[in-house]
Amino acid sequence: MPDGRNRKDIQIGAEVAIVMKEDQRTGDLTDGFVEKILTKSSFHPHGIKVRLETGEVGRVKEILE
Repeated sequence: MPDGRNRKDIQIGAEVAIVMKEDQRTGDLTDGFVEKILTKSSFHPHGIKVRLETGEVGRVKEILE
């Protein structure tokens, strides 16, 4: 199952769970839909950084749909 570290696995509009910068210590996840993919590289070990439709920015930990 894709885990959010490969850019090719994430599409605009996909439902994902991200960890925001301020939640990295607690590991709290925020669910939402991808508005924009911010990471340019094809792979990132901590997850691809995205902006959700709500404006929240974080790294993808799970792809929900």
